[in-house]
Amino acid sequence: MKLVIALGGNALLRRAELPSAGNQLENIRRAAAQLVRVAAGNDMLLTHGNGPQVGLLALQSAAYTAVESYPLDVLDAESEGMLGYLLEQELANLLPATRCVVSLLTRVEVDRNDPAFSKPSKPIGPMYTKDQADAVAAQRHWTTGPDGKGFRRLVASPKPMRIPALDAIRCLLNHGALIIAAGGGGIPVTRKPGAVGMQGVEAVIDKDLCSSMLAIELQADCLIIATDVPAIYLNWGEPNERALVRTTPEELAQYSFAMGSMAPKVEAACAFVRATGKRAVIGSLDQIEDMLAGVAGTQISPFVH
Repeated sequence: MKLVIALGGNALLRRAELPSAGNQLENIRRAAAQLVRVAAGNDMLLTHGNGPQVGLLALQSAAYTAVESYPLDVLDAESEGMLGYLLEQELANLLPATRCVVSLLTRVEVDRNDPAFSKPSKPIGPMYTKDQADAVAAQRHWTTGPDGKGFRRLVASPKPMRIPALDAIRCLLNHGALIIAAGGGGIPVTRKPGAVGMQGVEAVIDKDLCSSMLAIELQADCLIIATDVPAIYLNWGEPNERALVRTTPEELAQYSFAMGSMAPKVEAACAFVRATGKRAVIGSLDQIEDMLAGVAGTQISPFVH
């Protein structure tokens, strides 16, 4: 099978966990051990989130005041390189030497007129209390907003439109490489106004929407969105919460989910199912074998079987 697997940023660094190098490596080793269980006999492209990591890089950049902070597209590239390197190394350590693993810095084109640039919605960085979020927003001139039970920095998240290196990704995949690409949703670039070429823009692309676009373009057999919860839940966090086991895009369209967390995952999965007529799964990385087998996570398909 041809698989596109999207790892959530919080599957690589758990919520409320300090973003130290040691914690990051421990989580990536845990993720790699799960991923190799479905690598044999399957063509695989792996994407990953970068919300906690790019937020930390932004804080580190802002702390050095002798120069202006690096723009988000550069920080996106830094986080993609860091996480791609760690994932590549840990996967290669576990897989047979004959299986090539390669991580790619991936530019992703967005529309400079995307309305997302005027409505920051993508949470990045550490979790704050309301008072902490208000203080950092005033100090850094950042937008902050709720994310789960806390508050985080919010940045623009334009829709992905095109991946310039798609042909190269397709070629590597067709030659048996396990590819790590579009980390953190990729590096956002847009066409230069009135000129030939591209330039970076201040944004973080949602990795689930980019993963869905990749899965459609590569004609994947299944899109797996692996996160830190075992399924899509209705009434999440309430006494009457209920996991969805098998569902369709039409059924999911009836419900509302949290923006910045489950909503883009549901949107991405449904877009893939609608475009291909194939299956998408949302669930916990720890259950990835059962998710692929159709007995864990939320299984999304054109029809409920």
